[in-house]
Amino acid sequence: MTATNLPATSLPNTALLLIDIQNDYFPGGAMELHQSEQAAAKAASVLRGFRRAGLPVIHVQHEMVGDRGFFLPGTEGQKIHASVTPEADETVVVKNYPSSFLRTELDQLLEKQGVKHLVIVGMMTHMCVNTTVRAAAEHGYGVTLIGDATATRDLILDGESVPAEHVQKAMLASVIGFFAEVTTADSFLQQHNLI
Repeated sequence: MTATNLPATSLPNTALLLIDIQNDYFPGGAMELHQSEQAAAKAASVLRGFRRAGLPVIHVQHEMVGDRGFFLPGTEGQKIHASVTPEADETVVVKNYPSSFLRTELDQLLEKQGVKHLVIVGMMTHMCVNTTVRAAAEHGYGVTLIGDATATRDLILDGESVPAEHVQKAMLASVIGFFAEVTTADSFLQQHNLI
């Protein structure tokens, strides 16, 4: 199904937000995440669906303030990953904080485009994705979070390792209901005829 014969109301007032899918999160990067390549592949499939349908796409790129070891300005690790390289007509919002809304032009851009609903993919699930999902809800946006198009890492609590798989499930579960609908890439694409 092409963009020209998609139902006009398939995804009204909806934009795709890709958060921090950047090289440092991938194998060989300064902050490698668990299954980042698999998550990026799912994010790329959603991105293709949005592009085919002619729907708005916004990339968010983190730039670290100070020397924190990753996403340092001007480094290869800070660049957006090749799997989701922005096209010329796609907006890139640069942020310095976990929330994609904090001290950025994101809210104004979405308002200008008439966006009321965000479909979110990206990294890290427990940090910038979770924070942005909650901020989006607080700004009045509806949110669909594509769970398998996000990735996280092992965390430490009181000297004990919390495996990435547990972090991922807990973070996705924590936003269901008030903050977001959580689904998979394949389910979302099939539901909205974007395959």
